[in-house]
Amino acid sequence: MTEQVRNPHVRGFEAIRAFLRHEACGGVLLLFSAVMALVFSNTMLRGAYNAFLEMPATVRIGDFAIDKPLLLWINDGLMAIFFFLVGLEIKREVMEGNLSSRKLAVLPVIAAIGGMVAPAIVYVLINSGDPASLRGWAIPAATDIAFALGILMLLGPRVPVALKVFLLALAIIDDLGAIVIIAAFYTEQLSVPVLSVALVGMAMLALLNRAKVTSLAPYVIVGLGIWVFVLKSGVHATLAGVVVALFIPLKDKKPGEEAPLKRAEHALVPWVAFGVVPAFAFANAGVYLGDITLSALVAPVPLGIVMGLFIGKQIGSMGAVWLTVKSGLARLPEGVTWMQLYGVSLLAGIGFTMSLFIGTLAFTTPEHAVAVRIGVLSGSLISALAGIFILRRALADAQAESKIPSQRSGKLAAAE
Repeated sequence: MTEQVRNPHVRGFEAIRAFLRHEACGGVLLLFSAVMALVFSNTMLRGAYNAFLEMPATVRIGDFAIDKPLLLWINDGLMAIFFFLVGLEIKREVMEGNLSSRKLAVLPVIAAIGGMVAPAIVYVLINSGDPASLRGWAIPAATDIAFALGILMLLGPRVPVALKVFLLALAIIDDLGAIVIIAAFYTEQLSVPVLSVALVGMAMLALLNRAKVTSLAPYVIVGLGIWVFVLKSGVHATLAGVVVALFIPLKDKKPGEEAPLKRAEHALVPWVAFGVVPAFAFANAGVYLGDITLSALVAPVPLGIVMGLFIGKQIGSMGAVWLTVKSGLARLPEGVTWMQLYGVSLLAGIGFTMSLFIGTLAFTTPEHAVAVRIGVLSGSLISALAGIFILRRALADAQAESKIPSQRSGKLAAAE
């Protein structure tokens, strides 16, 4: 048996490295998809783009049918797969990863909480005069894990591994917070009888887990049924993906074999990074720029999102980290500087996928939809550029400081 099979920490580290590689490439493809959505929305292809997203698609079994436009199949169907992967990642990190102990989890958890609370407060302060606009308070609280990690990876090998792991843990906790927010604040017209059927499906998953069933097929079949009934119940269907993920076993019957959860995660990562998330970006990032004026850019909703993502995120995340370290509850990750952490707190302001998704739940009118897209795209872009600038400076300074001791030792050797 090899050392990698025997040592779970080595396997976990390799899983993180593989995940980060996918996120770097996925972040580039995500950006390309968003740019293409803007191109389609602002050229002669605009009509075809809108018609494509509004194209009806129906799945029917006898008298039971799900009839939705393609846009909602992407937002309710494909994004359920995205949330399923998020659920797998959260469970793995909590059970045996970077969130499995207080020592490892305290700093990213507190940073994530601060990075969710402060943007929401900023948004509410700017939109306090309009009760309808206040529904979007959670939009700037989200972080796009693919974009943020992708940019960090593209900065090259100078980035400390501990900094990558910190951002990964922060983004995962942020995703968990977004899931709780969606379940608690964006569920309307709940149908208890239909939801009860979904709860029966959850009980079946619990029995499968307790019986130590390691084949993924039964979980997927029951999970599809849960998704359908959650969709019909009024709870957002994507949450079904998270629920199913929590019942996937993390241990296999045979020692040395890959656990079902990790098999599912490894299989889904490329599909989500290169298919699901780019498709969502292409479907939701398109906005016609011809009618946008300066007054539209500084309207309360887009301004609240921009200020929440750019100002709120860095104040909340960085402020929480500073207070946690100074109070002695945690210490800085090894080899990571304060300026590098500040750069990461700026990257956490890239809301994109999750912010757009929450925006689709918060607002249904076309006017609000455009405002959300303007705010999310602008705030994410500003945060990304600022984060890249700060991190390049911070990494260059750290590299320069690391050379000083070797130069001094060389001079002492020459003197001797």
